[in-house]
Amino acid sequence: MNPLYFLVDCNNFYVSCERVFAPGLRERPVVVLSNNDGNVVALSNEVKEMGLPFGAPFFKVKELVRKEGVAVFSSNYTLYGDMSRRVMNCLEGFTPEMEIYSIDEAFLFIRGAAGDPVEYARRIRETVKQWTGIPVTIGIAPTKTLAKLASRIGKRDRSCRGVFDLNDGGRADRALEATGAGDVWGVGRQYAELLRRNGIRTARQLRDAPERWVRRHMTIAGLRTVWELRGVPCIPLDELPAPRKGIVSSRSFGRPVERPEELREAVAAYTARAAEKLRAQKSVAGSITVFLSTNRFREDDPQYSTGVTCRLPVPSSYTPRLIHVAGRLLDRIYRRGYRYKKAGVMLYEIMPEGDAQLDLFSRLHDTDRTRRLMQAVDRVNRAMGRHTLHFAAEGIAMPWQMRREFLSKRFTTHWEELPVVLA
Repeated sequence: MNPLYFLVDCNNFYVSCERVFAPGLRERPVVVLSNNDGNVVALSNEVKEMGLPFGAPFFKVKELVRKEGVAVFSSNYTLYGDMSRRVMNCLEGFTPEMEIYSIDEAFLFIRGAAGDPVEYARRIRETVKQWTGIPVTIGIAPTKTLAKLASRIGKRDRSCRGVFDLNDGGRADRALEATGAGDVWGVGRQYAELLRRNGIRTARQLRDAPERWVRRHMTIAGLRTVWELRGVPCIPLDELPAPRKGIVSSRSFGRPVERPEELREAVAAYTARAAEKLRAQKSVAGSITVFLSTNRFREDDPQYSTGVTCRLPVPSSYTPRLIHVAGRLLDRIYRRGYRYKKAGVMLYEIMPEGDAQLDLFSRLHDTDRTRRLMQAVDRVNRAMGRHTLHFAAEGIAMPWQMRREFLSKRFTTHWEELPVVLA
């Protein structure tokens, strides 16, 4: 087998995660809602066939959902994140060269495998399904851009049984001819409009466009896309994603919040989550921003939206210190008489923890003791489930949390919610 890219894409991922632990839903229409149960963000194939649109406000389709017997779930990010980790761990057994592209997608670079690539992909697909319960579609091609296209076709063409191979000139030509230029991976809306104005409407026309014109109007990134459509690999695997330069932790509240005590709890909880992400990439933050806003859709309510930033004396990832600073910032921007809908925390000026510049006269820097403490907290929460250990400043009841009326259990990460099998 020549070296090939396999794009493994989980089918209707959020819906599939819910179905793993509720087998009775496998043939039933299912939807998953966004934060605060606001919009439909995941649909099973049965719901798509009903014509229910992605992103529809739930209150507008609630009656249709009830009438058609659609199963409804709130977003269970804890479950989805852990199921994603299990799928990726499974895929790592097939190749050491892998890029996790998103929560439900990964590129595999397969070289040196014997036999038919389609059969090899089917073995990957069957293994993932057997080990995790998640169905996947696999696109095969000599480049990442063509593999994305192959996966997209594979999801639509049920006759290919979950695997579509574009490692064939004639088949690739037909696929590119049937694909709009704006649907090519890496072509955004502005470039799609530019191509349309210049008579380039299909992916095949884009592939065959003059290189000089493409580079002049779409820069070197656009030229790479054209080369990839021609089967020339020029977008390598990103096996070690760069650390994030900014980390945001924010949620809309489940109900309007007015009391400063509840706002402090929410900001502390968001700060703790951001600090956890910061430590996961072995980084520290030099600045922190806290922001608040009311509901701009409630025209009868007075409106207020603001934020404030503070630069830390010494970059840190120590949660208690960050919570303390975030609380002081909240005190500066909080105003009575408003019904707040959302709050959030942003950490930036992020750098590797070993590169932080210390202050000769300041004791506000992370010590070995504080690092070991945070490592212990993170280790317990990874093993036993998030919030097993948390800071008192985050609150206990947390009545401000986002609304999730249809939330399923944390089947894989919480001891008290593990599935029970009856003999």
